[in-house]
This record gives sequence, C-alpha cells and structure tokens, in this order.
Amino acid sequence: MRALAVLLMLWASGAGAACRQALALGLDVSGSVDAVEYRLQLNGLAGALEDPGVLAAFAALPDAPVALAVYEWSGPQAQRLLVDWVMISDAADVAAVAVQLRRVERLESDPSTALGAAKRFGEGLLASQAGCWRRVLDISGDGQSNTGPHPRTVRPDGIVINGLVIGAEGDAGVMGSLWSYYKAYVVQGPEAFIETAGGFADFQEAMVRKLKKELQVLVVSER
Repeated sequence: MRALAVLLMLWASGAGAACRQALALGLDVSGSVDAVEYRLQLNGLAGALEDPGVLAAFAALPDAPVALAVYEWSGPQAQRLLVDWVMISDAADVAAVAVQLRRVERLESDPSTALGAAKRFGEGLLASQAGCWRRVLDISGDGQSNTGPHPRTVRPDGIVINGLVIGAEGDAGVMGSLWSYYKAYVVQGPEAFIETAGGFADFQEAMVRKLKKELQVLVVSER
C-alpha cells in the first residue's frame, strides 16, 4: 500500500521527541450547512478521532506525536478556532479533544463560502508549527467558494492540503462537480488527495478514511 503521508525518522539527528506531523482540520459551517448537519460534522469528527484504527495511527510513533488543531470557517472574516494546537500521543489526548468538539455550540456567522480565506487561515495556524516534519491542512466543504479570494490564488509553500467533499445524498453530479473543483483549486502538495462523503450522515466514516490516510507512517531506519 502506498504511504500517503511519508514521514522520515531522522536517526542521525539525536533530536529525541519531535512532532511528526501538524494537522489542521477546517470544517465548513457556511449557510448551506443547517443545524443538524453542523452537529453531524462536529460529532462525526469526534467519533472519527476515537475510531480504533485512527487511534492506532496516532500512536504509531509515541516519541513523535501529532499536533492537532480544529477550526470552522464560512465567510472571508469568519473563522473560529475550536481546538487550539494539542499534541496527540494517546487515547486520553484524543478523548479530551472529542469532549471539546461535542461541547461546541454554533454561533451566528457569515453564511457565505470563502474557501480561499479558509485556506489562508489554515496556513496561518500551520506557520506556528514549522518544527513538525510534515504540515497538513485538511479542508472539508459542501460547496464552491462564492466570496473572498479565489482558492486558486492561495497556495501556501511547504504545506500539503487535502480535501473532504460532502455531496448531496443521491446526487452524483453534485459530488463529481465539487470533487473536480477541489482537485483544481483547493488541494496541493505531494500525494494530496480528496476523500468523499455522500452527505453529512456519511461524514464520520469519510473522516475516518481520510485520517487513516493522512496519518500513515513510513519509518526509515539507519539500515
């Protein structure tokens, strides 16, 4: 199986514990996302983080944990940090994040969809994690950008951007169109990919698949 998140363990550096990956997750809360879908998204992410396979992936290199942050986004100036950077080393760390996510209450916000601004906010978050071996931005959304900078103009250096597109249940055309849009204008970097959810009810399962890919580790030893 191809490793989608290849991380090199630098055996000669003697640096000890390190951050192997900084992962920022951006969730779409624009006007197309109703109250039920909002809850499915937050609870779905919490459940995905607690999935046994995802927990095992987080714990794959205990001396080099993953730094995790979560934010929501909608309009050009409407981004909210839900979980500030936290090192994920074990199930207890994940459980604490899951509790935070399940307690989040929705706030009124700009209903428009500003993907370019969402990418820029994620870039700013990841800038503080320059010491991690790999930096990944994970953008989820159910629609194309309709305000703010076009996502094609926001291309941060040194960051991999993956996508999770959320389609309309039973409408393959919407899914295909949004997948193509994300492919052209949102994702970037080595082995960047797009995961799909048929609707918000499928969000948790899609997030599990995506996290497992993003957290795959290939350890290179001295031998």
